[in-house]
Amino acid sequence: MSTGPSLVEQFPPELLTVICAHIYASGLPPLVTSLDPPLSSEHPSLPTALPSSYPCAYWPEAVVRKTLASICLTNRAWYEAAKPWLWRKVEIRLPRSWLSIVEEVAGGDDEEASEEQAALMVGRTLKNAETAALAARTLLGESAGTDEAASDLHDKVLERLSGPDISIPPELLTPPASREPSPRRLRTKSKSPARWKLMRSISVAVQDVMERAHPGMYVPQPQDPHPGRLVWHLDFNHFRTIGMRRSVEEGVNNRFVTGDRLVAVLKELPNLRAFGATEYMDGALTFPVLKELLLRGSASRGRGRPSRGRDVVVPDPNDPEQEDLDRRRECKDLEAIDLTGCVSGVFVSALTQFVDSFLLGTSEDDIDDIEDELERRRTRSRKLVQEESLIFPGLRRLGLRGVKSLQPRILEPLVQAFPHLTHLDLSCTRISPEGLAALGRSSTVRLQSLALERCNWLTGESIRNFLVEAPAAQDLRELSLYGDWTFPSPLSEEDVRDIFEYAPCFKSGQLVYLDLSSTPLTRELLLDICPPQPRLRSLGLSHIRNLELHVIVQFLTTKASNVEVLTLVTSTPELGYGGPVVSARQATIALHAQLVRPLCTPPFSFSLTSTPKVEEPPTRLRVIELAPPLLTGLGAGAGTWRIIRSKGGRGWYVDTASGWVAEPSSGDQSRQGPVLRRDLEPNHPWRVGLEALADANGNVSTGVGWHARKMEVLLGDGLLGREAGLYGAVSFAYQG
Repeated sequence: MSTGPSLVEQFPPELLTVICAHIYASGLPPLVTSLDPPLSSEHPSLPTALPSSYPCAYWPEAVVRKTLASICLTNRAWYEAAKPWLWRKVEIRLPRSWLSIVEEVAGGDDEEASEEQAALMVGRTLKNAETAALAARTLLGESAGTDEAASDLHDKVLERLSGPDISIPPELLTPPASREPSPRRLRTKSKSPARWKLMRSISVAVQDVMERAHPGMYVPQPQDPHPGRLVWHLDFNHFRTIGMRRSVEEGVNNRFVTGDRLVAVLKELPNLRAFGATEYMDGALTFPVLKELLLRGSASRGRGRPSRGRDVVVPDPNDPEQEDLDRRRECKDLEAIDLTGCVSGVFVSALTQFVDSFLLGTSEDDIDDIEDELERRRTRSRKLVQEESLIFPGLRRLGLRGVKSLQPRILEPLVQAFPHLTHLDLSCTRISPEGLAALGRSSTVRLQSLALERCNWLTGESIRNFLVEAPAAQDLRELSLYGDWTFPSPLSEEDVRDIFEYAPCFKSGQLVYLDLSSTPLTRELLLDICPPQPRLRSLGLSHIRNLELHVIVQFLTTKASNVEVLTLVTSTPELGYGGPVVSARQATIALHAQLVRPLCTPPFSFSLTSTPKVEEPPTRLRVIELAPPLLTGLGAGAGTWRIIRSKGGRGWYVDTASGWVAEPSSGDQSRQGPVLRRDLEPNHPWRVGLEALADANGNVSTGVGWHARKMEVLLGDGLLGREAGLYGAVSFAYQG
């Protein structure tokens, strides 16, 4: 066994970073996602091509994080390469883990400890910056490695930091161990500058000192040891406080996720791109939190620019709002925000205040709170030099599903402030026809995924006009107009006819997800008017009682043969809805005889002289969502078709012998890569995994299911995305 140094230690840092980047990317969902839930197998294989269900097209996130964490323990070089990717995506799951994140990123809640940490950080950063400067001088041939040179440089940098134009408290420039206790430390003191400002001040001071001695010399900027700058993704999708045996008083007075803690963390995340909130922590979405989320990047850089011919307002350097504005200007724009189910009074009040202050320009007399009044005055002073209203050009994906407490006067200006949306989920909100029309008049919005599920304020005419005339809806690939018997679709038969005939998204045939549940579909509309949809993979036709089953079969055969998932909850007279009374046995026979067998069985062929040619079934249908009473009547299923129930009220009739697998098909050995097989062996891992889900009888994770009803916005997978946690429950578990 060799005991010499490893060759890996000689690799350049760039190569190690690329290796870690590939490891991180292997855990991200691909562009073409699989419709099936990821199943763990006893025989794990490498990720394969798309849209394979087995082996999965990407590694589990736990495997990726464990791999990166193990790499960090190898040596210093691997630690520096893997740390950015290990912190790239942060998911808060437990309250104690959230407190650990607050401690690691923001320094905790203790003010005295925060000042001590700031002083240590300043000392460490000074040393690193001075070391880099001395190394740069060494490259020029100077004897910069002596103690005298280092001491002289340190004194000059401290003198520069003590100047009037760089505001760093003097106590932060002295080590904590050398400080003398003084009664003055007991009085109320000013808050220490943010870490980003300290880092920039030190970098500017060192660069200025070196520039005076050696004009044009480049000095690398010091690196912040705290991981906040590495975080791109932060969500509370898996956050729970249930089962912690806390009293009601503790839950109210000693909350874990508070607005102050969340603000402190967000201030240390300059590169944040995606943020996800849930109903379990929406009480922490206060007005300062919303400002930290939305007023970053372009939104802050665009404010305060003088208009032509107007006086320039000189900002006050001692104004804390101006300091926050300067900090937000250096942050990256937020690209995605998910506020699913956020309905608390704190959140609604904060968002109302935000819209009134920054988007609507409410008068100062309408603001009661002192802090909001001060903000209103500053906003009015900035409006003197502002040409256009505030917009957020960086945000691309917005999820507002279930935000029912927002009135249209607040919801609609908020949505219109995002001019470059590609994913928008407005399901179960109070969006009005006027708000949808205003969104359609935008010349910059180009939606790829849109969800208008159960929006009871919308009219059929408003939806028709938006889909037919709005430029924002021309490139739609995923569309959900789901409705049920509680909130049926407002579309009339004439509206559906116009949408099928004139809507660009239907005429192009590029839709991959479509849900028309509870719309008045007829045989003429589906077979004669609707254009072919060759790329459609998931189709929702629930709650349509007058639609005959043979019409659906003919539509799938002739116009949408690539559909893999079909929902028929309380639909069609043959299944017992909207016609004569049908028994459970008759509905079961009709389901198999009129739907499963014609669409999922290959044509029969027989030959005495040669091997019969194996033909593909007419369609790719393999998953059918049905109503719970009908699923109960199916019993244990028939043949390879089994019932898989979600953690909630939804359930599916699934062909366990069908799936996208990365192996040659049985009929054509020349076809390599992922293919849809309908003849999987009984011991095949994918078939075994599906049968295990069927045997679980609903005791499954929240990410198990098909035909999602919630849009995935944080990663951009849309209505074909896979989610778990609370987002997964909304997608696959909730019946309505």
